[in-house]
Amino acid sequence: MLIVAYDGAQILDIACPSGALDIANRYGAEPPYSIELGTLGRRVARSSAGIPMGAGQGLETVAGQLDTLFVVGGIGCEDAASDESLLGQVRRLARLSRRVASVCTGAYVLAAAGLLDHRRVTTHWGWGKRLAERHPAVAVDVAPLYIRDGNIYTSAGVTSALDLTLALIEDDHGPTLARAVARELVTHLHRPADQAQISMFLAAPPSENRLVRDLMGHIASHLAEDLTPATLAARAGVSPRHLTRLFTAHLGTTPAQAVRVARTEAAAHLVRSSGLPMTAVARRCGFGSAETLRQALLDHYGETGDRIRRMPDMPTARVASKQETPGP
Repeated sequence: MLIVAYDGAQILDIACPSGALDIANRYGAEPPYSIELGTLGRRVARSSAGIPMGAGQGLETVAGQLDTLFVVGGIGCEDAASDESLLGQVRRLARLSRRVASVCTGAYVLAAAGLLDHRRVTTHWGWGKRLAERHPAVAVDVAPLYIRDGNIYTSAGVTSALDLTLALIEDDHGPTLARAVARELVTHLHRPADQAQISMFLAAPPSENRLVRDLMGHIASHLAEDLTPATLAARAGVSPRHLTRLFTAHLGTTPAQAVRVARTEAAAHLVRSSGLPMTAVARRCGFGSAETLRQALLDHYGETGDRIRRMPDMPTARVASKQETPGP
């Protein structure tokens, strides 16, 4: 595997895939992964944190077949995407590679190199809209953690590179090795590709009550699943009535209202950061239809999805009435 770096690259974008593959080798990956860091002219690249990174390969000198080409992201991605020498090498190396992957805003470099045209891709949720505007031929979808389209793999922000790399290890060597690597890294065994990036947008601040806090984390990470009060109560091992008492005491709202607000706020972020149609946003965030989503946005923000998409900043939520009817 060759990792392409440049000045301003995010060091975690490099550490996540290289660290996971190194552990896979130590657990017996056969054939083992060969991991190299490459830069133009084999120059030392300075990470976004200011840490110098010595390259083992000059991109211009790499020849022969490559298994995986990994292009990382970081605050230097736009300069990298404007560097014709770098783009030329990325195009050349992509032709030599069995598969090509990007981490986070590394998608900017792949897109500028013309490798993402007419493909469905993802990137960091905060950068997706700009990527879509700059490259209209690229189908940007910032909802999933990572996407495979043919032999092109793109992943979301920073640590989603770990999810993508675990998926590559599973593809190459099977689930047993991937699980072993995940355990060594003390991370999720395998978050699915379509788990939403936007699950971090919680409506309520973290509760001091552990049960409520854990359930809110589950809600945020599983917006499209069954989140009825009965299902949440069963997950927590309490009665629906006791669950309602806990949510009311610690969040000032019912479980159904908390779910509705979490879904609505996640949907608003997804509307603003992607070009997805409202039906797709509704499906991703657990609403039964685009009309149900439209009503939820009106109730919560006083704005429609189309208006929210055109706004320069996120709208401010209205203060909900105590008589507001909980949604799905």
